Amino acid sequence: MAIPRPVLLATATATAALMLSPLPATAAPGADRADGDRSSHPVRDGGTTDSRVATPALPSAGAAALSSVGTTSPGLRKDGGYPRRNVLTTLPENPADKAIKLGLAPYHALAPRLNALQELGDRVSVEVTGRSAGGHDLYLVTVTAPESAKEAAEQERMRARIEDSPASAAKDKKIKESYKTPVFINNNIHGNEWEGTDAALKLIEELAKAKDSRTKKLLSTSRIILNVTANPDGRIAGTRANGNGIDLNRDFITASQPEARAIRQIAVDKQPAVMLDLHGYVNGTLIEPTTPPHGENYEYDLFLKNSYANALGMEEAVNDLGYTAEKDGVQPPVIPFRDQEEGWDDWPPIFTPQYMAFQGTVASHTIEIPMRVNNNDYNNLPVEELRRRSRINTDVAGAAMRATLDFALDNRKTLIADQIETFRRGAAGEKQRVISEETVPGVPGIGPEDIYTTDFPRAYVIPAGSGQRSAPAAARLVDHLIANDVKVEQARKSFTLAGRSYPAGSYVVDMEQAKRGIANVILDEGRDISADVSSMYDISGWSLGLLWGANVTKVQRGGLNFSGREVNAASPVGSVARSGDLELRLDDPKEFAAVNSLLAQGVQVRRTADGAAIVPSSARKKAETLADRYGVVFTSTKDKGVAALRRTTVAAAVNSGELFALREMGFEVLPVSTATANAGFDWSKADALYVSTGLSHKGLNETARAALGAFLAGGAPVVALGSGGATFNAEAALLDATPVRGNGNANGVVRVLNTPGPVTGGTQPHAFVYSPIWYTALGKGVRTEQSYGGGNPLVSGHWRANDGSTDGTGGPQNAAGQAAIVSGTSAAGAPVTLFGTEPLFRDHPKGSFAQVGRALLNRLP
Repeated sequence: MAIPRPVLLATATATAALMLSPLPATAAPGADRADGDRSSHPVRDGGTTDSRVATPALPSAGAAALSSVGTTSPGLRKDGGYPRRNVLTTLPENPADKAIKLGLAPYHALAPRLNALQELGDRVSVEVTGRSAGGHDLYLVTVTAPESAKEAAEQERMRARIEDSPASAAKDKKIKESYKTPVFINNNIHGNEWEGTDAALKLIEELAKAKDSRTKKLLSTSRIILNVTANPDGRIAGTRANGNGIDLNRDFITASQPEARAIRQIAVDKQPAVMLDLHGYVNGTLIEPTTPPHGENYEYDLFLKNSYANALGMEEAVNDLGYTAEKDGVQPPVIPFRDQEEGWDDWPPIFTPQYMAFQGTVASHTIEIPMRVNNNDYNNLPVEELRRRSRINTDVAGAAMRATLDFALDNRKTLIADQIETFRRGAAGEKQRVISEETVPGVPGIGPEDIYTTDFPRAYVIPAGSGQRSAPAAARLVDHLIANDVKVEQARKSFTLAGRSYPAGSYVVDMEQAKRGIANVILDEGRDISADVSSMYDISGWSLGLLWGANVTKVQRGGLNFSGREVNAASPVGSVARSGDLELRLDDPKEFAAVNSLLAQGVQVRRTADGAAIVPSSARKKAETLADRYGVVFTSTKDKGVAALRRTTVAAAVNSGELFALREMGFEVLPVSTATANAGFDWSKADALYVSTGLSHKGLNETARAALGAFLAGGAPVVALGSGGATFNAEAALLDATPVRGNGNANGVVRVLNTPGPVTGGTQPHAFVYSPIWYTALGKGVRTEQSYGGGNPLVSGHWRANDGSTDGTGGPQNAAGQAAIVSGTSAAGAPVTLFGTEPLFRDHPKGSFAQVGRALLNRLP
């Protein structure tokens, strides 16, 4: 479902852009991979390098300046055709922009440069797809041959038919002959991996100016779509993350950030067949496809065939630049599928190229350009050397882009046919194809370690009326599915599937649909892959069906006999009882946002023994407003509660994902650290303390330790999480409990048992772990709030015993039955809760947020 995006329209004349030329310097080798991998990447046995038949390359205009660009505009289209130019707002110069030091385009130079590129002719269109967390415009460029409004509408009709009627689209001669291949190039999603943006600007200029027949053919048969900088906040500040401190290339299954949502919408609206994501820095240049494990929800035979062939072409193009290890410090490119064994996988859907595969992309790649210019190198190397490296990186990124355009041009019919086939298999409910060297010709070295498939269920049901506490969670999950272009139907009346009855209003996801892959990624419980590989690059479990707080049931087989209609949004669920005092369950982040809003407005709210909120009838009007805003349910109650709730400002020593989640729940947050505490942090402004990282009790000076002690003596709630929280708890002598640290590389979805009470009572029976901890030797008065499930508690993810262990130490069986969350009261009278799970991890496991929120509000009566 397409969501309208804001577009800036103006009439000012475009200005020429500033071109920055890197300065030459001496050679130096690049550094290792930037993403914190824990494996050594051994070479894949039996790997070979295939050569691709040479084809004429697209022309290169080099770094020709735009100063000679004329200012005569062919006019702005407002009828939906192309070009659909918009004059972008020019920003003041920002001398602090970190790109300047590297000789690259600062963010403030992009608008004038894109304005000038639009003036080059009738091929370049620029739109604004949204704004970053920091308020910066996100620029999307489309380069294609001009299209009338009628022609553009016909392209959209064909695009929709490919997804909605793939079986008939496969036979459509007009699609075969006339549909333009969408090629998407995403740049600078990590803000301090800059050069993709600059390579993209050069490529746009070349395509706009080229007169040769090959470029004309490319643009008449393709739309080249470029996200100029996916992360302007990070580009300016020289940070990997965006302005909220979130790594955008870990956010695609959660979509917590506006930049990720903008890319998601590009994927849905443009339906790219080919995609590149430009990163840095790995020397030699890393060009995906990846090592195992491979995402089990892909049509991987189609994906691997195209991705591998395109990778070979990019490898050839990078080598043809002539950079060498001896002369320039540039190592030859690496294709992980061919050259490595494991440790750079495409298992989780959190990365841009992996996500794009679920939106119909049949060749998508992370490209890690070679020469490190960020972090310590940025701060310590001479400017001349940094600019030399950036020039090389820009060349490498540009070579990958041009080779991909060659690939898209030479393989247009195959790419579109394979995208159609991806959607056709989904709509037909067909089984996935098992890959082999026979089923995927041209890809050597396929072995059993590469085979990952799944058995798609017939449907998923998100029941309605199954209890008020799941209402906001169910609505959020339905809206999330729809935002990912999954078709969702809502039952008009009650029905029965596979022997289970469901009420009217329940939602059904028929898995015989084009985008069944992303539907299954979101709703399925996932898979335990601990035995499959020794190491993983990032997380290995993520189920929204288990972690987002909604009830989800899986229908494995059978027909779908119900009366329903496709919906484009979840039905409103917020409501307020007409009489009496009101009860609001606190099981969902939206419910916390509502109660924190009431507290901020001065409403006297109380807490029940099991952690719900009691709102006086006098606040009914306020409750009605919040029920409408957040979709929460206020029921009638006679419970008077056991303690007053207070507006809570949290002093938080946390990572960015936890900070974002706390604020999502409506808590006012004051970041604190060892340094700020030693500098005189004002504890009088805080009502509770949350510690997971960055606050060392042992590292506090005498004055800071005394100030913190006085704060804790006042009875302020303390939440301590993970290894950092366990250390803080021990050093501050809060609770008598011994932490046991599991395998530090472990992560995933686990089964848990919750103890009735104010912290975990009534919450979901699954949790997320990352470097899990459990607590033993609990002292007097220390209570187990949650324990790991029996046997092997891991549902999906990767959790092995510690390396070298012969008795399972650090593994999931050791954690089974042990305390995952404990609580008690410190000697100073502060209520303390210790978490061994990760309830706020990257703002993702929404159904667990309530455990932290309740603990923070849990002042003693």
